[in-house]
Amino acid sequence: MAAGEKKSVLKLPLKIVLTQGGSTFFIKQNKKLLKFKLADNVEEYGIFLEEFTPATIQRLLLIDYISKIEISKPEFVSSRQETMDLSKLVVYSVLYRQYDAYIFNQILSSDVIKKWNRLNPANIIDQKTHINENFLRSVLKKNEKIIYEAKQEILSPLYTFINKNTSLLPEEKNIQLLLSEKFMNNLRPFTWFIITKFKDAVGFDNILRTIRSSLTEYMDKAKIAEYISLMLMELVVNAENTNLRKEVKNMYKGTVDPNTVMFDPNIRKKVIAELERKHELVFVSWKLGGGSTSIGTQGKLQIVVYNKDDQSETVRESINDKKNADLKKKSLIDFYREIPEGDEDTSLGMYYLSYLSEACEKVNVRFESNANQFRDSDLTVISLSFGF
Repeated sequence: MAAGEKKSVLKLPLKIVLTQGGSTFFIKQNKKLLKFKLADNVEEYGIFLEEFTPATIQRLLLIDYISKIEISKPEFVSSRQETMDLSKLVVYSVLYRQYDAYIFNQILSSDVIKKWNRLNPANIIDQKTHINENFLRSVLKKNEKIIYEAKQEILSPLYTFINKNTSLLPEEKNIQLLLSEKFMNNLRPFTWFIITKFKDAVGFDNILRTIRSSLTEYMDKAKIAEYISLMLMELVVNAENTNLRKEVKNMYKGTVDPNTVMFDPNIRKKVIAELERKHELVFVSWKLGGGSTSIGTQGKLQIVVYNKDDQSETVRESINDKKNADLKKKSLIDFYREIPEGDEDTSLGMYYLSYLSEACEKVNVRFESNANQFRDSDLTVISLSFGF
């Protein structure tokens, strides 16, 4: 799902937790906010969607209206592609937002802007500068040609490099070209206003070079979106299979091999229906770092997979209890190693984890993973944390 937009509509049950800005926007639109209890037992306000367009969710993410997304299902195999697409959409959105913030900061610290601020102390340009939106739109509309030419100057060398790259298939080249344009198109309007205003200033070329060189870095970072989605699906399917096997034992009292649920569609359908009835689900949440006003949390993303029996109140309460002594914390790789032999083929999960760790290291993305397990229950909480 290149740049987060392939299917026109994705069908997944989304609980969307809103930021303060998001809540204010929806309330002004007379949209009643819902109160949910999430997998971590925290109550939040937001909106619920059964299906959605990727473009809509991405817009809400880019303007910092969403702080968390959660989905829960008894099984994810039937929604594999949709789940992976959502995961990639979130990662791309974090990267677009982070790139935009980085470029804006680089421009503000450029010699061009420093010189302007020295000569115009009453009209300095910095993070607090506010510009009338109608005025901004009119200026950008008037300077569309200048903006187009600036984009071409930034992207042209990258286009040439992509098109000459013999290791890429034609479809992969198109994906890369589209991705580069998405990064450009998601730069804030004020950045383009500054570019139009200072296009003839001494040192302006350095600004364009910074935008271009940083773009190649973020294009490289975007490659890990695929690895993250594969790793996530492996974790979700492991959790799902654990639940399915456990429920086969409950339902058939040892008369049916638990692994039968993997290849017998009739048994699988019955078991999934029972898990749905008992509300024994697998939960996945994407928690986003703060927007432009949240110092130190920009570019952070945490993906958590919860596998729990929702009927157990003591288990639900224990997730958020930091003083709970019955918690066993381990690395994700140790978690995989300790899965009983024959219970699950862990080689693919280990492979994805190794690949993801290596890919993150190559592009300077911080990656941490761990598995928290409660010894007196089957509760497992697996966390993947990224710093872009």
